[in-house]
Amino acid sequence: MDFSHISVMLPETIENLNIRPDGIYLDGTLGGGGHSYEICKRLTTGHHYGVDQDEEAIEAATARLSEFSGVTTILRGNYRNAVEMLKEKGVTGVDGILLDLGVSSHQFDTAERGFSYRFDGPLDMRMDTRQTLTAGDIVNTYPVQKLAGIIRDYGEERFAQNIAKHIAVARERKRIETTFELNEIIKAAIPAKMRQNGHPSKQTFQALRIECNHELEVLEQSLDEMIDFLNPGGRFCIITFHSLEDRIVKNAFRKNENPCICPPEFPVCTCGRVSKGRVITKKPILPSQEETEVNTRSKSAKLRVFEAIKQ
Repeated sequence: MDFSHISVMLPETIENLNIRPDGIYLDGTLGGGGHSYEICKRLTTGHHYGVDQDEEAIEAATARLSEFSGVTTILRGNYRNAVEMLKEKGVTGVDGILLDLGVSSHQFDTAERGFSYRFDGPLDMRMDTRQTLTAGDIVNTYPVQKLAGIIRDYGEERFAQNIAKHIAVARERKRIETTFELNEIIKAAIPAKMRQNGHPSKQTFQALRIECNHELEVLEQSLDEMIDFLNPGGRFCIITFHSLEDRIVKNAFRKNENPCICPPEFPVCTCGRVSKGRVITKKPILPSQEETEVNTRSKSAKLRVFEAIKQ
C-alpha cells in the first residue's frame, strides 16, 4: 500500500527529542512511520511505541518499521489513550513523546476518505473508520447555529453563518452526500470577489474534520497526562498545523512550566503547585525555506518542545 506522507520537520524533531539508545519513546501519531523510523534507528536497548487510529497507517508503518521488530511495538488507538495503552504493557514512563497533528498526504489524496475538497468522494473524514460519526452526519443533521459555530470557530471562516444557511436549504431538498456537492453549496454562499484567494471550501472542510474527529478536545484532554508520563528530563515534541492547535499546546506547556495560581501581589507562592518542567521553545520552531519549497503542506507547521523537570 502506498501510504505517502512526507514527515514534517524531521531533523528538527529528532534533534529535539534528544534520543538515548536505551530510552523509551512514544510516537502517538504514527502515520506512515517516518518520524518513528528515525527514532528506531537510534535505539539499541531502548524501545519505541507507535500509536495510530488509522488502520491504513498501521499497516503501512508496520511494513516500514519491520526491520526494527525487536525495538518497536505498534498499537491501534487514539493518542488520547496512549498512556493507558502503554501502562497496560507495563511501561511506567517514557523518555520522549511525539505528536504530529497533521493529516497525512495519503488521507488527503484518497478520495474515498472524503478529507479533501479536491477530489469527489463521500463526506466521511473519519481518522478511525470504526467511528460512527462522519462529516456527512454533521452536515446533514447538526442544527444550523451549531453548524455555523463549528465553521466559524474551527475553520475561522468569516462567511460561516451564510454557509450554514445554504447547507440547511440544500439538505432540505436531499441529503448532501459528496465533497463536490458540498463544494458547490459553499461556493454559492461566498461572494465571488471573496473567492480569489485559495479554494472557498478549505476552511469549512478543516472545521468539519476537526469536529468529526474531536481533534481539539482530544488534544486538550491529553497534554497534561502525557507530560506527567515523561521520565525526568524527557522531551515532548508537538507539531501543529493551525492556530487553534498551537494555542492549546502553547498554553498547556506554559501552565505546566509555571502552574502557580497565587495572586501576583503575594510575596511567596502558597498554592503549592510545582513546576513539571520547562518550555524549550519560547517561540515555535518553523520549517526551513528549503522544506516549504519541497513540501508546501509544511508551511503552516510549528514545533513546540517541553522538557520534564530533571531530578
